[in-house]
Amino acid sequence: MISTILIEAWDLYAISFLLLFIKDELHPSPAMLGLASGAVQAGALFGAVFGGWIADRLGRRRVFLGTMILFIVLALAQAFAVNMWQLVIIRLLLGFPLGSDISTGYAYIMESMPKGKREVMGNRWQFMFGLGEIVAIVVITIMYLSGVDHELLWRIGLGLGAVPALALLVFRLDVPDTALALVQRGKFAQAKKVARQMFDDNLDMLPDEDHHIERPRTRDFLASIWADRTRRRASIFAWISNAMQGAEFAAFGFYLPTILVLTGVSGIAATNFLTAGVYVIATIGGFTAPLVTPRIGHRGVARVGYGMAFVSLLLAALFLQIDWKPLVPLAAAGLMFGHYWDASNGMTIASMVAPSRYRATASGFGYIFVKLASFVSIFFFPILFSGLGVPAATVLVSVLSLTGYLAATYILPEVYGYVEQETATAEEKAARDAP
Repeated sequence: MISTILIEAWDLYAISFLLLFIKDELHPSPAMLGLASGAVQAGALFGAVFGGWIADRLGRRRVFLGTMILFIVLALAQAFAVNMWQLVIIRLLLGFPLGSDISTGYAYIMESMPKGKREVMGNRWQFMFGLGEIVAIVVITIMYLSGVDHELLWRIGLGLGAVPALALLVFRLDVPDTALALVQRGKFAQAKKVARQMFDDNLDMLPDEDHHIERPRTRDFLASIWADRTRRRASIFAWISNAMQGAEFAAFGFYLPTILVLTGVSGIAATNFLTAGVYVIATIGGFTAPLVTPRIGHRGVARVGYGMAFVSLLLAALFLQIDWKPLVPLAAAGLMFGHYWDASNGMTIASMVAPSRYRATASGFGYIFVKLASFVSIFFFPILFSGLGVPAATVLVSVLSLTGYLAATYILPEVYGYVEQETATAEEKAARDAP
């Protein structure tokens, strides 16, 4: 499930290294370039909403197989776009399976692993992002240095995302649905079989035959979240954090290669090597954040990450303003290390504290904030730094990191090791308060 992030990272960040070549061939306006870059985010927003809802009704397996098939087809299709509008539309559609797969994958992780371990695994998504980014940078740089025609380079770079997606589809063919999701749908016979295979547990308390179970109304989802104080505060933090980290990266981190070139820090080839170095450091951050989560908890991880990102963004703005160009990559490395910490646990928390019957819906709902913030930031940041200049725009982005830090300090309760405990009173209150 967590390997899905590699697929998303390839597609999302490969284009950030290919924008210069797309711009040379298709000659888009700054707004159109931002729209093409952010279209996947907008599509993923809809995928997060409807994918989680579908997974809660049809099961996890059907969704995560279907999403990979869609991604393979659409990843190849974008390589044949002949104008910017075609590229935008294809990438918008491409985002749907990505958003659906993330929401389903997090529900799967939370339902198939014990407390403590599931949080470490969930927090590894930024490490997987880093690996995907490094692979994308290396492959694109090799093609560039090999003299591949620039009009062909960006098409190959985008289309190659279908290759790891195909491999992941093959690996997933034998992955079963989760026992908990099957129980929620009354599929008791299949649930007992899956539990026996995965946990060596026969679930003897369940009947051997299937029963029809009335599905809870999706509109009761927020009421159920709101009925419990810990669940409510943790979810609010997760939504804020997802939005802040999504915008934090999409504004400065996503456009880092373009910023380095346009501000004269480095040329194209050198920029790719610098960016690769930045993402190696970021990947180390993504690897270490899950390791320290059991020691400092989710609050500690978020506070350290957002604090580092805030300071690094201010330093980046200062270095750009006073023309200390050699130090800009160092500030970018600090930002990305901190970002990979602060972004690690928003989805984990949103998925973990949700009631099991709404878990995929909760994962999808949490992911909406990531993708909405990312889309808005990717679309508007080129306009912003064209109008204000990169240093001033970077200072504005630092406010996002500060907001995340304050949310971790004053809103998030420590939920490491959280186990869902629903009482009849809470259930009745949720149903009573539901619109």
